Amino acid sequence: MANNSYSGVKNSTMEANHNGEFNCTLKDLRSLMELRGTEGITRIEESYRDIQGLCNRLKTSPVDGLSGQPADIEKRKTVFGQNLIPPKKPKTFLQLVWEALQDVTLIILEVAAVISLGLSFYHPPDAQREHCGKAAGGVEDENESEAGWIEGAAILLSVICVVLVTAFNDWSKEKQFRGLQNRIEQEQKFTVVRGGQVIQIPVAEIVVGDVAQIKYGDLLPADGILLQGNDLKIDESSLTGESDHVKKTLEKDPMLLSGTHVMEGSGKMLVTAVGVNSQTGIIFTLLGSGEDDDDDEEEKKKEKEEKKKQRKTKAQDGAAMEMQPLNSDEGAEAEEKKKANLPKKEKSVLQGKLTKLAVQIGKAGLVASAITVIILVVRFVIDTFWVQNLPWIKECTPVYIQFFVKFFIIGVTVLVVAVPEGLPLAVTISLAYSVKKMMNDNNLVRHLDACETMGNATAICSDKTGTLTMNRMTVVQAYIGEKHYKKVPEPESIPSSSLDMLILGIAVNCAYTTKIMPPEKEGGLPSQVGNKTECALLGFAIDLKRDYQAIRNEVPEEKLYKVYTFNSVRKSMSTVLKMADGSYRMFSKGASEILLKKCCKILIANGEPKVFRPRDRDDMVKKVIEPMASEGLRTICLAYRDFPVSDGEPDWDNENDILTGLTCICVVGIEDPVRPEVPDAISKCQHAGITVRMVTGDNINTARAIATKCGILQPGDDFLCLEGKEFNRRIRNEKGEIEQERIDKIWPKLRVLARSSPTDKHTLVKGIIDSTVAEQRQVVAVTGDGTNDGPALKKADVGFAMGIAGTDVAKEASDIILTDDNFSSIVKAVMWGRNVYDSISKFLQFQLTVNVVAVIVAFTGACITQDSPLKAVQMLWVNLIMDTFASLALATEPPTESLLLRKPYGRNKPLISRTMMKNILGHGVYQLIIIFTLLFAGERLFDIDNGRNAPLHAPPSEHYTIVFNTFVLMQLFNEINARKIHGERNVFEGIFNNLIFCSIVFGTFVIQIVIVQFGGNPFSCVALSIDQWLWCTFLGFSSLLWGQVISSIPTSRLKFLKTAGHGTQKEEIPDEELEELEDMDEIDHAERELRRGQILWFRGLNRIQTQVTCRRISCVHKHPRTPSNLFCSSFWHS
Repeated sequence: MANNSYSGVKNSTMEANHNGEFNCTLKDLRSLMELRGTEGITRIEESYRDIQGLCNRLKTSPVDGLSGQPADIEKRKTVFGQNLIPPKKPKTFLQLVWEALQDVTLIILEVAAVISLGLSFYHPPDAQREHCGKAAGGVEDENESEAGWIEGAAILLSVICVVLVTAFNDWSKEKQFRGLQNRIEQEQKFTVVRGGQVIQIPVAEIVVGDVAQIKYGDLLPADGILLQGNDLKIDESSLTGESDHVKKTLEKDPMLLSGTHVMEGSGKMLVTAVGVNSQTGIIFTLLGSGEDDDDDEEEKKKEKEEKKKQRKTKAQDGAAMEMQPLNSDEGAEAEEKKKANLPKKEKSVLQGKLTKLAVQIGKAGLVASAITVIILVVRFVIDTFWVQNLPWIKECTPVYIQFFVKFFIIGVTVLVVAVPEGLPLAVTISLAYSVKKMMNDNNLVRHLDACETMGNATAICSDKTGTLTMNRMTVVQAYIGEKHYKKVPEPESIPSSSLDMLILGIAVNCAYTTKIMPPEKEGGLPSQVGNKTECALLGFAIDLKRDYQAIRNEVPEEKLYKVYTFNSVRKSMSTVLKMADGSYRMFSKGASEILLKKCCKILIANGEPKVFRPRDRDDMVKKVIEPMASEGLRTICLAYRDFPVSDGEPDWDNENDILTGLTCICVVGIEDPVRPEVPDAISKCQHAGITVRMVTGDNINTARAIATKCGILQPGDDFLCLEGKEFNRRIRNEKGEIEQERIDKIWPKLRVLARSSPTDKHTLVKGIIDSTVAEQRQVVAVTGDGTNDGPALKKADVGFAMGIAGTDVAKEASDIILTDDNFSSIVKAVMWGRNVYDSISKFLQFQLTVNVVAVIVAFTGACITQDSPLKAVQMLWVNLIMDTFASLALATEPPTESLLLRKPYGRNKPLISRTMMKNILGHGVYQLIIIFTLLFAGERLFDIDNGRNAPLHAPPSEHYTIVFNTFVLMQLFNEINARKIHGERNVFEGIFNNLIFCSIVFGTFVIQIVIVQFGGNPFSCVALSIDQWLWCTFLGFSSLLWGQVISSIPTSRLKFLKTAGHGTQKEEIPDEELEELEDMDEIDHAERELRRGQILWFRGLNRIQTQVTCRRISCVHKHPRTPSNLFCSSFWHS
């Protein structure tokens, strides 16, 4: 009957594609979707008669959907718009170049270079030059004096190189993440009905007139009107700020809005507005997705003022804040601020430590450079005007200024080398490289810093189904007609009346989106689509040689009278059918121990019902359910209830009365085998100092059996396995309040939490994170797939959502998505996280050695010889080696299994350990000895001219070229030493696994040869002979030999060594700063340090904050570009 009533519409749809316009404008639909509840229903009745009338106007069928013809789809896109919100324009390459030019150090160098360049073209008469002092005198031939401009020009060229490299890095990074995001958008699909077929299409392809199927956990991709719903409840807080779930029915409120979450139930909707015309799109357009950053800054200022007012009046966060949509920065912030009562979540561990360390190093560099300039100027002034007793002559002024500019350039060069501006680059490269590689290991990282935080994880709270197990469920045991079958029974052994009831119950009381499809490959297993427990029941029907699809064709979804969908409170699902005689029959399925309590009858061997007493139930639990559970089976009870006509229509909203007096049809045992790789992965976690806990909704016996198979529980262990009820009883006081001390008594020994609700999961995670029992604050990772896992995923330090079984809501709350839903992928994430931390430490060990040596050489050399042995351009080349190249080489080391053999570092462990400090100081001392020996005795050792005390524009000398060459080669070989930071002897281990490292070391060596042999005046170099090259290379290579000597010295003996790069402790933050930090959702160590430092130079270091979070692919756009996007297209700017 249902099909006939739509046949007219179907024909009109076909005609529409040929002839014509839609009898409904974009404006009409937009104004319709602005109405809510009964107002919307009234408008539909006034304008379109009913929803059927609206379908006719939009030339679509509520049953068969659109025809799916390309011409029709294109026309709809033209008339009603596409389902995507245009992203913010990416920055152009020139904008990024301009940003890179804002670096204060580079600006100072540019100014110095321009002044140097200008003065180099001024030549006072030779006669006058000699009156300007010894330093200015000296014989210069014409070539030499003309070469004065080269240094200024070379500095400018180096600055251009640095700027282009930085801009290109930023540009490629942004491009890479936009590409990744586009890929995810294309993978994001939604179920629609087209041409009578249920198909999945990319969210961007949804058009007005489509009939979309919606279900629990979906994030609605467009606005629409409900066509048919089963127990549908929507969370509209992202648009309205109201946290209560809104019940959607055809009679009261059929309006569905994009960006809202389906929290319960299922249904179908007619899409009426997409993209910028949907409610979220309209708000997003108003907020101006394409506005400039200046506007954003003004917005932020206004917001801050607002917040101050709010704090004064102690006003609560109002709905005005929450009205903003999910996909804007402000909307996401508003969402976060609703949780203002939660404790502040600290930013990434690494970020806090790095910022603090970078600022400390920078301050030291600033002091060193200032002292260098002061000493040079004072020495020059004393030598010229006091020792030589010369007057200041007007003609000599440009000469003296040239000297001062030269001193200034030397000072800036010392600063350039001292400030570790390569640190943000190293962090970014390391994280971006890891994220790219983690994609291959089935980890889709949504928030960059989650990758590094995972390396510090001390606890993992994992789901059971699908993560530890294969999530391919099959019924392996059954209890039917008072008989326990250890394998699936033959259909002949079951009474036909019981079998008919069972198959009908399975067919109609499983979601119609759940299906068993033919195998994808010949000889393979049938593929399971939809809820896996329901797939097991449908598979059971097939095993009993019955066709569930025939029943579904006979009873389409529209004919289901009422559906109580599964949720975490009910722990069951029920479907009501209206029978031909006017009576009702309800089928229920759910957890056996819960549903059996509601059964008062059971079908026996002849197919008749008999009374089922509590005593019988206890017997059944002991003899059937517990044995099944102890084998790791999930037990499901299937039951039904008849409502006779004589009783009248029941009150369907009174669930307690409806879901009682059931008749049990059967109990099945469903097996979900443990994934073969899981026991090994859990054992690796335990060796790595990570505690794995299982948190599941299954009963305690099943959970314990699976935990033992996985290795979470070992025989003879003294660990706790609790049910949710018992857990709650133990952690709450007499008033029912949760007490942290009570949680602290339980969590260290808890390994399995069974029959747990999502709230229990959140309570456990929060309890472990807030605990102060252990020495270190615990870093907790959580896995989740359901909508209700959202709070726990958000609360955790790292939230893992399931890519296959996970709902959109869970994915959005997570930091990393497991694309294969597999626990062993989490172990890979731990490995990558630890590798990031180690890569940064390797880079620091290398860079700080160069820093220490270069600063001391430049400082001492300048003070003693009035000129830095390493010229500005040479220093910039050294800076390029140690910043860009070294960060690329050391940050791309692949992880090894050995990373899992140590305990997590923890929040308080310093970035620079005592072993690293030993290496830094050991190599620093060695390099300084070599450099100073060459500087002050090199001319005698190599029998060459002395390069010290050369006049202002003297040509380059062999002496200083050898010093520069040896210095660079020592850094090059020390880069190989820096590959190991824990005192390992074999620094070459696995070196050929990293082609980037090998090619960078080799490439740098080749460029160094070119610079020395052919660099000439711009690089202040002279070509060296083969002998000199061999000596320089030998002195460089001896760094490796010296490294072996250093690693032979036990660190434990060197008590005087200090560590550096500690995290900021909460108690270190003064109260008044904490008050200021209340504005922020996270304690941002970078801002604190920079505010306290108040030093102009380190604005550049703020890039650490921006880049560690990689302009924080924080899925601020919870609403898309294509509205149900998982990734964000907005990058946060400092």
